Amino acid sequence: MLRVSSGHREKQGNSVEKTQDTHEIVIVGGGAGGLELATRLGDKLGRKKRANITLIDASPSHLWKPLLYEVAAGSLDSYAERLEYLAQGHWHHFRFRLGRMEQLDRAKQEIGVAPTFDEKGEEIIPRRRFR
Repeated sequence: MLRVSSGHREKQGNSVEKTQDTHEIVIVGGGAGGLELATRLGDKLGRKKRANITLIDASPSHLWKPLLYEVAAGSLDSYAERLEYLAQGHWHHFRFRLGRMEQLDRAKQEIGVAPTFDEKGEEIIPRRRFR
């Protein structure tokens, strides 16, 4: 999913300062397509501060799916082959946010992300909304 908007926004955290020409791009899903899109847009627009690119995924890392048979066979260490979204975002000028999309509000142009819980069932990241 891709969303682009423009307007003003205050500087927060690792986001770039918003100007009239800066766009907000939110990509939901860090599979091969989403990760490639975030990386390319980050290199092209994020680096030049022409856009804030945010990638949202339920997992903190990406494992290329064609390698799963090697993981299942025990011939590949899945942790060695994982790509951490946070590191990729740092290297390629996009932000990563951990979470599972639970809502899309087209009228408000917002994406709702479900809270994240630890193994004990305690909430560690609250429900959030992205524009």
